[in-house]
Parts: sequence; structure tokens; C-alpha cells
Amino acid sequence: MEQTPRVSIVVPVYNVERYLRQCLDSLVNQTYQNVEIICVDDGSTDASSGILTEYALKNSRVRVIRQKNSGLSAARNVGFSFATGEYVMYVDSDDWIDLETCETAVAMAVKHEADIVFWPYIREFQNAQRPKTLFYDDYIVFDEEEFFTQVYETIVGLHGAFLKHPENADTLVTAWGKLYRRVLLIENNAEFVDTKKVGTEDALFNMQALKSARCGVYIRRYFSHYRKNNTISLTSTYKPKLNAQWKRLFECMYNTVVLASGERKEELLIALNNRISLSIIGLGLNALALPNREASKEIRGILSEKEYRAAIKTLPLRYFPPHWWAFFACCKLNFASGVFLLLKCMKRIKG
Repeated sequence: MEQTPRVSIVVPVYNVERYLRQCLDSLVNQTYQNVEIICVDDGSTDASSGILTEYALKNSRVRVIRQKNSGLSAARNVGFSFATGEYVMYVDSDDWIDLETCETAVAMAVKHEADIVFWPYIREFQNAQRPKTLFYDDYIVFDEEEFFTQVYETIVGLHGAFLKHPENADTLVTAWGKLYRRVLLIENNAEFVDTKKVGTEDALFNMQALKSARCGVYIRRYFSHYRKNNTISLTSTYKPKLNAQWKRLFECMYNTVVLASGERKEELLIALNNRISLSIIGLGLNALALPNREASKEIRGILSEKEYRAAIKTLPLRYFPPHWWAFFACCKLNFASGVFLLLKCMKRIKG
């Protein structure tokens, strides 16, 4: 391995002219110099393309790949195909990272011969910040067994005491906030699946990427900054295909568990069932973007579907704080009106 191993940073770009400079500045000004910044312009129609050209002309470490609009997953996959570094990172083009991120992560990876180094992040709202993490130690080195039970299994779905905070269900799932050993991704044929098919791509990618990880290092440094909408409200545009997309995601995750887990299959299936149960939160919030009567009807339909009925039946309630205990108790009882009202209350409190 090189004395200062190269880090390939893959940045998918699509119509982010407002935020792109802040992202690129955080990458070209890293205290660690041996980086290549691979920007994939996914058919941008705003000024993003020109901004990328400007940075590439000023800094030889910035490389721009241009393609027709194909989506986030395709852009990440194309960017990875051009990567030459010992390590790979993903950074979304409307987000940014602290300047010492690469230096710190590479030092940890080299010191411990780690397959992955990962860290928590901050949700950046216009009027608030929300740190997100599942681990509160400053520094953890996971051996192969610990990595499986505390990290990999948790990527599949929260389990045990992690269920105390269901709002953190996807804290470990993101592809960003991680430094991967590139050969691990190659060996495991890790690729991003089209978001249009599965709703969210990172969990499935990490299940593929990390299934053979032997050592992982966690550092409690909030290096990554994840930009959210201009308000901390949970209000969003209704996504009519979300339920179908997530069902396909769960099917893909199930197939990955069955094919790859061997004797660990039962533990992972429990975690996956928990993920399916917790997804009722997201599906319910999506329904709340509809008028009340339609939202209530949609929630009633979700609770009646066999996939969610089967999963919620096995979900342990003992770990949840009172408000989430009440929520999932209503789910178990198929009490749609209770689920609707609790979601409305939680949304109002958070918003």
C-alpha cells in the first residue's frame, strides 16, 4: 500500500448550482492531498456543468464525467468505475464534509488495516442542526464478529437496544459518511440499484459491499453535513410509488440475506422484519402529505397488507420509549386511527 494511499471521492451531480461550490470547496481543500475527485454530471440543465468545468480547470485532481440523466445510482456506479484509489468515498453534491475528513479516516484505516471507516453526520436545516449517530463512544474498532452484530446487522434493520431510537433507523445505512477499501467493493460486486426501483439504494448497497468486512473503525466525529429542506418540518410531497418501491427493496434485501448469510440468516431475518415494521413510520408520514381522509385510508391499507402484518407481529415492544411503544402497539392491533393521530402529533411536535 502507498505511504499516502489515494482516496477516490465520487460526487454525483444533478442541478445543484446553488450548493455545488460549497461541496467542491470542502473536497479540494482537504488537508489530505492525495485525493481524486470524480464528479459525474448526470445531465444537469442548470449552471452545475459550468461550475464543474471551472473547478476541473483550476485543480487537476478534479475529473468530470458527463452522461445523460440516468439517476443517482447510475452516476455513482459510473464514478466508481473511474476510481483508482486505495479507498473510495461518496459525497452528494448538495452536501459537504469537514476539511480533515480524509486525513483522519485514512489514518484510522491504515492503522487498523480496516475495510471501512465510518462516522456520524449532522442534518443541516436552514434553521437548525440535528446530529445523528447510533454509537456514543469516541472511537470503536470492530473485529469481524463485532462488525457483523453491531454494524452489518444494524444496516439490515435495528435490533435489540437499538430499537430505543427508531428515528435513527437509517443512521448507519448511508453510502456517504464512510471510507471504503476499494478492493472490498470490487470483490463483493457492490453496485447501487436504481432508486426508481427500490425507493432508497444505500442499505442494499452496503449489504453487498460489507458482507465480508473483517475490520471496521468508527470515529465519533461529525464530518459529514447532510443538507435537508429549508425547514425541520417532516412535511413532504406525496410519493405514490413509495410502498411498491420499498416492497421491492425488502425483497432484494431478503434475497441477499438468504444467499449470503449462512448460519447468520435467522439473526438477519429478525433485523429485516424490524426494518419492515419501522418502515410504517415513513409510509405513514408519506401518507400525511395527503388530505386527512385519504391519509387515514392509506394508513389503514398499509396496516392491512400481509408483509407489514407479518413483520409487526414479531416486533418486540419492550425497547421502545412510550410514544413509540404506543405507536407500534396500535400497529399490532391494526388500529389505523391511532396510528394516524400519533403520526400527526409527532409531526406537529417535530415541525
